[in-house]
Formats: sequence, structure tokens, C-alpha cells
Amino acid sequence: MMRQYELVERVRRYNPQADEDLLNRAYVYAMQAHGQQKRASGDPYFSHPLEVAAILTDLKLDDATIVAAVLHDTIEDTASTREEIDHLFGHEIGALVDGLTKLKKLDLVSKKAEQGENFRKLMLAVADDVRVLLVKLADRLHNMRTLHHVPPAKRARIAEETLDIYAPLAGRMGMQGMRDELEDLAFRHLLPDAYGMIVSRLEDLRKRNGAIILEIERELASRLAERGIEAEVKGRQKNPYSVWRKMERKSIAFEQLSDIFGFRVLVAASEDCYRVLGVVHTTWPMVPGRFKDYISTPKQNDYRSIHTTVVGPGRQRVELQIRSHDMHEIAEYGIAAHALYKDGRASDVSSLSSESQAYMWLRRTVEMFAERDTPEELLENTKLELFHDQVFCFTPKGSLIALPRGATPIDFAYAVHTNVGNSAVGAKVNGTVAPLLSELQNGDEVEIIRAEGQTPPAAWEGLVATGKARAAIRRATREAVRAQYAGLGKQIVQRAFERAGKPFSEDRIVAALPRLARGAVEDVFAAVGRGEMFSGDVVKSVHPDFKEERKAGPALPKNESGWFGLRKAASLVFRVPGLAAKDEASADMSIPIRGLRGDLPVRFAPNGGAVPGDRIVGILTPGEGITIYPIQSPALTAFDDQPERWLDVRWDIDETKRELYPAQIVVTALNEPGALGVIATTIGEAQGNIDNVAFRESSPDFREITIDLEVWDLQHLTTILSQLRARSVVHKVERVNG
Repeated sequence: MMRQYELVERVRRYNPQADEDLLNRAYVYAMQAHGQQKRASGDPYFSHPLEVAAILTDLKLDDATIVAAVLHDTIEDTASTREEIDHLFGHEIGALVDGLTKLKKLDLVSKKAEQGENFRKLMLAVADDVRVLLVKLADRLHNMRTLHHVPPAKRARIAEETLDIYAPLAGRMGMQGMRDELEDLAFRHLLPDAYGMIVSRLEDLRKRNGAIILEIERELASRLAERGIEAEVKGRQKNPYSVWRKMERKSIAFEQLSDIFGFRVLVAASEDCYRVLGVVHTTWPMVPGRFKDYISTPKQNDYRSIHTTVVGPGRQRVELQIRSHDMHEIAEYGIAAHALYKDGRASDVSSLSSESQAYMWLRRTVEMFAERDTPEELLENTKLELFHDQVFCFTPKGSLIALPRGATPIDFAYAVHTNVGNSAVGAKVNGTVAPLLSELQNGDEVEIIRAEGQTPPAAWEGLVATGKARAAIRRATREAVRAQYAGLGKQIVQRAFERAGKPFSEDRIVAALPRLARGAVEDVFAAVGRGEMFSGDVVKSVHPDFKEERKAGPALPKNESGWFGLRKAASLVFRVPGLAAKDEASADMSIPIRGLRGDLPVRFAPNGGAVPGDRIVGILTPGEGITIYPIQSPALTAFDDQPERWLDVRWDIDETKRELYPAQIVVTALNEPGALGVIATTIGEAQGNIDNVAFRESSPDFREITIDLEVWDLQHLTTILSQLRARSVVHKVERVNG
């Protein structure tokens, strides 16, 4: 266990002005508070916070962070209180310890909803002070180093949590060294056999290629020295988890990997990086497609380096990373490197918001909480971005947009602004029109074509690569559906007030909101539109003396019926069946509905549909909108005892825009070759569209064919039926009225 003086010396190595008294007091206080507590390994519990503090001294963090690490378990596991910590060590350290105490209670590997909520709390806590995240990561790293003392079931759970959440977070914060170790330790416990196999293969490879690695190191250093470039050249080997992940991702064997060994060249300044690149590329041939300049375009976690691959000495493929010593510090320590001591004092952590792209990503993630995503959706969206590498694209004005690999122009549009994504209808990539779902490449210039009033298709949600795009599409879809139901509900409520002879006023509904148990008028309209609330109840809430007389729908023959969603758009307005054209007073009380892709949620009856010219009725189904039935449909008998679901509707067809509507027919045809061809040709010549065909053999001589059609109107359907009846292969044809 680390001694008191050792802790002080570790801090003083990088900060000669360290507050020795503060560090000593924290050491003594934590040791006394933890007393005789033991860890699962049997070691004194106090050894754990000391090891966490030691990890943070390697990151060269400020005194307050080191002290918070020493004290981070005191409030949770001892009799210490926040007030006592504040009194003895100050409010800043007290706040850090309190934040860590709250995080310790989180269980990120649990039921999905709980995991998402806990992740939300984690991100909110670390956004207030990023040092909380640094201590939390160090805490997790030490727990992973001692995980073998934990029972197997709990061990697997903690390792999974580390691989899912903490290792990617460390990577996103630019702390690659910590990420590598966390992944390696988690991999070792989750897949011990695979881990052992990879480690054994890597060791064999190192023994075989050790001389070649040394030769390449010497030749690289020699070539650079000849050009007067002072450089440190180091050979390196990929860690087991990154090897395993690449094998899994590309479905290749270990022997097929060509980049297990790489070399890192460290120089004094940025300009030296490009001098090294010039020497390398003029000495050995470059492998096409393997050059990346992260100095001119840094990654979102602040990583800066030049990557290239050449065919080097002995015809070996040599992967190189070229960076300055300062870049290397940030590559290893990430966001922590921004808090390194400069001129004998720590830089202000609050300046990270302007210095660190990683911290800006953290803040943007927290801003997503305000977008009303559910916690589990937030976790899913954040994981999307944690695990992806990046491509860099440009707007037409030259602004750089960093996106995950596999991103599309839709992701690009949402990265620019949510409104740009919601209104996107097309894209130009490098000046050429391209599909919105095409995969973007490094250096692409992307121009988004927009149309105001556009709503993103719900299908986009499963096709995008960024969490921001997925969340925005999901949100826009919800809002569009809600707006449809609210629009329908408002019209239903307006007509209910008219039928009751009462004046309609949104202000009066606002006053009645407590009685309706809703927070806003839009919520009331949406509930009525979804069928969760009856329009008569809204009238009663405003006019308590109103008594609604509900009448049952028309008595019709019974028939079985199912449900299905319509695919084609229609321009419709509906009115109650049986209304005379001259009955304008009643007609004005009908509900205008314009299109299935328009303002209101509409579908047609299953097993038969409805076409303009039919007398129709609308049935409101909770959560599904309006279903339009022909008045002759036997399925309507199922709603005889639910008069509140019947809606007054009518057709309103735009003669300038002819559209197709669904109908279903049953043809009994002779069971002979070519019969179906005759039927299909007849329908096609009449300009009908066949959407689906189903067969049933009714006898050896006849076959029954059910055909889903799309026609313009009732007259068009009647014409098709007449022409089919005239064919010799047709015995009988009838329209289905489901």
C-alpha cells in the first residue's frame, strides 16, 4: 500500500507547488474513516482510493482531484458526511466527492430503462465538472485490475459494463491509454479463451519478428537523422482486444492481419511531422488509401497525428503514426492533458470548454437530454457515437463536419442543424446529386437540398449512423403523428360543440384542463384524435349542464374483419353517409380529412377498402386514427354499440389530381392455362393496378382468385368488373365489402 509521503512525492514530481498539508490531511482522514474495512481481495479497503489517486497522478491532475480520489468512498462507505468534507477540505472538493458518491450508486448494467436513466445521471454529473469523470474512470480502472477477486457472475457483469460504457467514454475523452487497458482487462474476463489465444499468437509473432522490428526502427531513425530531424522511433504492437475486434468486424483469421505491428515517430513540433512524412514518402512507396492527416483535421476527442502506411525495409508493410510530443500527451491522456500543470500551476478546468473538442462533445451529449428522448433511447444514441471511427466532410462554404464512419447525407444534415435534417429532401455530394442514404467518404463536400414543411420519414431512423440524427428523426416522427391526431381531435371537438349548440372556444377548454386531466389544449385534442377521450366529455367539461344523447350506428349484417394500413396517399374529405347534397347544414358539421400523408391519420377498411363514389362512414380507433368503411360493409356491425366512435365523413376529390384507391375483388375463373393472364391483361388494359393476388382452389374445374386492386373511383371499378365478366375464362366476379 502506498505510504503517505509517497503520495505527496508523486504529486510534487509534476507540481512543485502542491499543497502538501492538504494531501497529508486527506490521507490521514480517509485512512481513519475506512478503518478496518477490507476489499474482496482481503487487502485494507483504504488501498483502493490510494491506487485511484496514484492513477490520477500519472495523469498529472490538480490537488483537488487527487484529494477527491483519496476521499471518494468516504461518504458512501463510512460515517463521513458531505458537510464534514466541506468543512475540512472546502466546497470544491466536497462537491467532487459528493458527485462521485452519487455515481457509485449507479448500476449501468441493468434493465435497459434503468441503465439509460443511470447513464443520463452519469453524464449530467460529469458535465458539471469533468474531473468527476476522470476520477470515475480511474476508479473503474483499479477495480478492473483487481476484478479476479470478485465472484464470477458479478465479474462478467462489471466487465460488460466496462466494455459497453467506460472504455468507450475514455476513448471519447481522448484517453487512449486508459481505454486500451480497460478494454484489455474486460476482454480477459469476458472471453478468457479468446484472450488467451490472441495473447499467445501475439507473443509468437513478437518472437519471430523481433529482429525485423528493431531493424525498421534503426533504419527509420537513421533516415531521419540524415535529414537533420530529431525523432524518437518506437515499435508498438496492437493490444489483444483491438486485434480481436478487427478479426470479428472483418471476419478474418489472425494470419490475415497485416497491421499488428506499427511504429510511432515523435518529434518536437507540428512542422517536423510533415518533414518526417516527406522523408518517409520519398524513401518508401506509400500504400494507397492508407494516409490520414489528423493534424489538420483533428478527431472529436482532440486526437492529432499523421497516419500512413508504406512498403518499408524488407518489403514489409510499415504502419506509421507521426506526431509531436505534445500531441502524444493528448493522445495518451486526452482531456486530462488540458489540465496539465503549466508554469507551476494547473490550468483552469473551466477552460476545457474552449480548449477541448472532447469536452464540447460531452456538453452536446448533455444537451440531448433536453430533447425529450427516453433514457434508453439516449443511451442507444450515445453508444452509436461512442463506438464509431470518423470521416470528415465539408459544407459548400468550407465548414468541417466530423461524422462517424458509415454516415450518410442525412447524418450530415442533422449535424449542421436539426431543422436542416428535418427539411432535407436530397443531397449533392461533390457537386453531383446523390442518394440521401449513400455513405460519405473523407473529404466529401455535401450540399443538402431542402423543402420547407417536409417531415423526415420514420424509416430513416434505422438507416442513419449518428445518435443526433436518430433522436431528431424519432422526435420529428412523434411530433408529426401527434400533430395529426391533434388536428383530427380539434375538428371532432369543434363539431361536437356545434352539435351541442354550444360556442367553441379554446380559452374555455384551457379553463377546463384540470377537469380533463391534461396539461394543454393540444393534449386534449390529441387524446380525442387518438380515441383516448370522447368529444362529448370535452363539451361537458366546459358546459357541465350539457347532456349528450348518443345514438347507435345503423344495424348491418355481421361479418368478420381485420385491420391493415393503407400504402397509397389519397386526397380525401369525408361526410356522413346518407346525407343529401342539399343538406349543407349537416355537411358543414362533417370532418374534412385531406390525404393519408396529409394532416390527419386515415386508413381504409381491410378486406375491401373504399373508393370515391362509395357511401362511406368513419370509425375512430384509439391509437390508430380513422378507418373509412363503405356503408355496406358488414364489419360495421361490430361498432353498433359504440356510437362515440362513428364520425361524419364525406369524399372530397380533387379532379385535377387523379389518385388510386384500394378495392378488393374475388374472381372465380376456369382452372385452365392462361386464365390468370387473361384476367391480369383485362385489368391492365382498363388502367387498374394489381397490388396483390391470392389463390384458392374451389373445385377441380374452378379456381378462386382474390385480387387487391387500386382504382380511381367506383365507376372505374364497375368498368373493370364488367370487362372481367365478359371474358370466357371468368365464371363469376364480385367485389368484396369487408
